[in-house]
Amino acid sequence: MAIKKVWVEDGCISCGLCEEVAGEIFEVDDTSQVKSGADFSKNEDAIREAAEGCPVEVIKFEEE
Repeated sequence: MAIKKVWVEDGCISCGLCEEVAGEIFEVDDTSQVKSGADFSKNEDAIREAAEGCPVEVIKFEEE
């Protein structure tokens, strides 16, 4: 199934893992955020890896 939505819930600790794994999707300043205009379809594996590896489990995604 294709990923259609990605977001970061409250509680991000700014560890930088998501940006390291999926830099096309995430950027970390004070907290992680999804980049505007990010292409989810080309980065689905990286999104899943970032969500699974998030130490505080705040990266979420929705599939079609």
